[in-house]
Amino acid sequence: MQSIIKYFIIIIGSVLIAAGTNFFLVPYKVLDGGVIGIALITNYLFDFHIGFVIILCSIPMFMAAWLLNRAIFYNSLTGMLISSFVIDLLSPLQPIFHPYLDWGAIPSASVGGFLIGTGLGIMLRFETSTGGTDLLAHFLARRIPLNVGVIILLMDAIIIGIGGLLLSGSTFVLSIFTIISGGIATGLCTMKRWSRKK
Repeated sequence: MQSIIKYFIIIIGSVLIAAGTNFFLVPYKVLDGGVIGIALITNYLFDFHIGFVIILCSIPMFMAAWLLNRAIFYNSLTGMLISSFVIDLLSPLQPIFHPYLDWGAIPSASVGGFLIGTGLGIMLRFETSTGGTDLLAHFLARRIPLNVGVIILLMDAIIIGIGGLLLSGSTFVLSIFTIISGGIATGLCTMKRWSRKK
């Protein structure tokens, strides 16, 4: 029963991530952080499928997870594969849905980030994830004296910075809104419930 619930959560989270990516970020060439951000850059520059690039970029990190921490490997692999598949599955629907969801560049970047952050957050809440740079940050934190959250923030800044240079200044600015709203959503979803005990 618990595994069924986990798969259901992964599917719901993946749909939110795919909707935020395809319907809100892609139309304005906005980036997110992490592996999704790298995949979006390659999509904007070379028209590669986003989900496919996510899988390719994740291979080295999952190989490291297999060798160093099997629990993280198993908890993240399914989430990464399903979310990548759903992102590419919903991609052809972008021209259909975007006209009804076109609220302008900044609102779209913010809503897209919030949807992606919510999808990631509910998956983390049920002890699964999409892996990505979160895995890399987890392993780097063992080697360097920095918090995992700080490492993720630095990697996200590097990714959107490179994206801004390769694409445009507006991409960089809009991507900041995406990362902030996504971080807020993930934080809200993973926030510990207040204990009823006094």
